[in-house]
Amino acid sequence: QVPYWMERFLYIAGGCFVLYLARGTYKTWKNFEPGLPSNEIGIEQSMFKAALINILNPGPYLYWTLVTGPILLAGWRGSPSDGAGFLIGFYLTMTLTLSLLILLFGSARQLGPSVNRALLGISALALLCFGIYQLWLGFTGSIKIDNLR
Repeated sequence: QVPYWMERFLYIAGGCFVLYLARGTYKTWKNFEPGLPSNEIGIEQSMFKAALINILNPGPYLYWTLVTGPILLAGWRGSPSDGAGFLIGFYLTMTLTLSLLILLFGSARQLGPSVNRALLGISALALLCFGIYQLWLGFTGSIKIDNLR
């Protein structure tokens, strides 16, 4: 189980990082020039930011602790092939869905600079809202699971 203090820390750290990403996206939107290459940061830096946001996000920890972990263990207790099948199916679905999203958003470049700029603005706003929400959960405390039982 994830300790309550760790959950709050992850919400706050994740919220700060998401707000940092929102600021960078806003600056890119504000200074958008269609003739410039759209990738100002390197692939390694993008991958690092993506990995960092996933590490600081408490969602996966809570999801695997409270939802998916018990399902996996119940399947494994029934039969190891059931548990392995669940895990393979989960990651196969996740990988295919993310691949589809990457292809979809990668092809958005062909829609033109005005659409790209609008998508940057929407992304900045979404990141801002999500960062504020993460901070709110970190400072006020999320719903304690014990209260739901």
